[in-house]
Amino acid sequence: MNKRIFPIFLAIFALLASTLACSIGGELSLSNAHTAFDEDGDQPTSVFAPSDAIYVVADLSNATVGTVVNSKWYYVSVEGVAPNTLIDEANITIDQESFSGTVHFFFPAGSDWPVGAYAVELYLDGALIQTVTFSVQ
Repeated sequence: MNKRIFPIFLAIFALLASTLACSIGGELSLSNAHTAFDEDGDQPTSVFAPSDAIYVVADLSNATVGTVVNSKWYYVSVEGVAPNTLIDEANITIDQESFSGTVHFFFPAGSDWPVGAYAVELYLDGALIQTVTFSVQ
C-alpha cells in the first residue's frame, strides 16, 4: 500500500469504528429532567395547584438490566415543616437488556400538597444527577 494512502485509510477506519461504537452502545445518562402535569412531560410546568398530579420526567439513555433511577422528594420551604425534610423516595429498576426513553415519578391528583417550595433529587445508580424544583400555589 502506498505510504501516503495508509494514514488516510487509518484515519477513515478510526472514524468509522468510533461512529459504530457510539451507535451500538453509548454512555449511560439521565437528562432533561423537569416537572410536568403528565407522565410524558408534554405539559411542562414548575407551578402546581395543591390537588394537581405532579410528575417529574427525565430522559434515560443507554440503560441496561439493573440500572436504578431514584427520586427523593423534599419540602424546601413549606410553613410548619422543617426545611429540606424528605417527603418520599422511589426507585425505578430497569429490567430490559437495553432501554432508552422517558422515565417518570409522580404523586397522583388529590394528594393535597401544602403551599410552598419543593425539590426532587434524581439519582442514577446512586449518583446525584439533577435537582428539579417546583412550587405549589
